[in-house]
Amino acid sequence: MSWKVLDRMTPAFDANAEPLITPEVREKIESYFPRYETKRAALLPALHLVQNTYGHVSYQAMSEIAEVLEIHPSDVLDTITFYTHFWTHKKGRKVITVCRSLSCEVCGGAALLKEVKKQLNVGEHETTPDGEYSLVTEECLAVCDHGPCMLINEKMHKRVRVEDVEKILSDPNNDKIDYERSDLFDPPAMKPAEVYAAAGLQAHKKDSSNSAVSEKPQGE
Repeated sequence: MSWKVLDRMTPAFDANAEPLITPEVREKIESYFPRYETKRAALLPALHLVQNTYGHVSYQAMSEIAEVLEIHPSDVLDTITFYTHFWTHKKGRKVITVCRSLSCEVCGGAALLKEVKKQLNVGEHETTPDGEYSLVTEECLAVCDHGPCMLINEKMHKRVRVEDVEKILSDPNNDKIDYERSDLFDPPAMKPAEVYAAAGLQAHKKDSSNSAVSEKPQGE
């Protein structure tokens, strides 16, 4: 039996890199503060916002979120690793979540998952080469009377038969919900930081008094 060696000496990101979180995203995070008694309490909304803006929450983003909320980066990492919804690496534009609860299992959940893997040619927590889909499973999606079921982003697909999978995956609107949704966690009108270089723009500089924490969060 071999043990995986974790490198805790090399920084998780370049501390001298340009800020990832733009002023627009920072401003929206700060707009959550009046809702709560402490800045720390805005951590989950901030994580949702950052992930929806950049596609995932990188280690640099964790450090910068910690700076805005005046908490330690390890607090952000602890929260991210507790919830399966958050991603620390790039994911597909659409995330398929197949339920693996007992109710769905007895109704054909295992066969559904097998067919999704076959159609996408990926395993769990993998992403298709075109970046369109990522696949994960969850213990329960809370619609036990409609199993087997799966989520595509925010849209729930109920009582999915194996023969339905190909049609669902080929539908470009398979993640669109047909009711009004909140824009609380939607990205603000902006260009994400990774687009600045391609657009030939210069991201804003950070000064020494407002620098992100450079040490690697514990537990990575």
